[in-house]
Amino acid sequence: MQGHFLDPNGRIRRTHAVTERRDGSAVDPDPANWERERGTSANGSSPVDGIERGWMNDLIRGSRVLIVDDEESNLVVLEAILEDAGYDNVLCCADETQTFDLYASFQPDVILLDLHMRQMDGITLLKGLRTISGSDYLPVLVITGDASQQTREGALLAGARDFLTKPFTNNELLLRIKNLLETRQLYLTVRKQNRLLESRIDERTRELEEAKIEIMERLARAAEFRDDETGKHTGRVGELCAQIGTALELSEAQIDLMRQAAPLHDVGKIGIPDRILQKPGRLSVDEFEVMKKHTAIGSKLLAGSSSRTLRLAQRIALTHHERWDGRGYAGIVGENIPLSGRIVAVADVYDALTHRRPYKEAWDRERSVAEVKAQAGGQFDPAVVEAFLDLPEVVDLR
Repeated sequence: MQGHFLDPNGRIRRTHAVTERRDGSAVDPDPANWERERGTSANGSSPVDGIERGWMNDLIRGSRVLIVDDEESNLVVLEAILEDAGYDNVLCCADETQTFDLYASFQPDVILLDLHMRQMDGITLLKGLRTISGSDYLPVLVITGDASQQTREGALLAGARDFLTKPFTNNELLLRIKNLLETRQLYLTVRKQNRLLESRIDERTRELEEAKIEIMERLARAAEFRDDETGKHTGRVGELCAQIGTALELSEAQIDLMRQAAPLHDVGKIGIPDRILQKPGRLSVDEFEVMKKHTAIGSKLLAGSSSRTLRLAQRIALTHHERWDGRGYAGIVGENIPLSGRIVAVADVYDALTHRRPYKEAWDRERSVAEVKAQAGGQFDPAVVEAFLDLPEVVDLR
């Protein structure tokens, strides 16, 4: 009988009949007699009698088995049993110190491990394998002549999945390996299904998020079309808010939320009559009081959502006409105004100044930048104005 194993020098060797164990006892060179030595009947039965061969063939086809034992005779015997049962991807290791490297390169489906070896004991190997395998299910079958309760509990605690005491029958060995492979196959199947499910959930979540953003964009445009004939004001404000947020060193998540939520700042204008919203001249005191209601209307439209984006949009809608000096719509002062509202206030005014509206012609960029700068500390948060003035498209106009 020939076997292959990794010797202590790291070389893969072919072995013929090994004639002597570590304790000096002889090993029968005839594989046909190993079953009798292991305790099975000598009636010529196959090592896998009692096991459904067809199912076994499907299970073991391609299964990678790593055997770690520093006694070469054991490696030869175990490999012979496995090969006779149909396992054709077996690697034997006679140098236990190379187990971790072999695990990484061979990626075994099951490991057969002796506990008592010369250079490294099996418990230490088990603990190391449990560490490097991480969350993966790693079936390790411990094979040992030490049947003490302390040894069994120690091995199982260290990460062994099953325990086989010498002497054992070939069928018992193969059945235990089969059970471990079944469990691993179930684990891999469940993991694959979970990943597929997670992928589908992620895809569905992205679709829902995209739909939500599209609905918000359309809602913002619906409100803006009534006093901005291009309908692009809301998008420009969202992008400018994102740029100011970047200059203020907000997180990427915060910047993305600002980009999505800011366009809804004037959604409350849906509730303002056209005669006021599109009036070409200056609003009367009463008309201005009606116009001011768009912040509260927008806040009510967006209130009560579980969406982070809509919750932020609700705060923006309510506070983007507040002033740093407290002379805004609701009289909120300074940092009591949410930062999102302070950012949108600057972006909204700058975009309104630089584009034509029903009540005014467009200002040039230099004049508009000067006006924003002049309002720092009055209408606007000085820190937000400074971030605005540091934007590449603005810095040359300061």
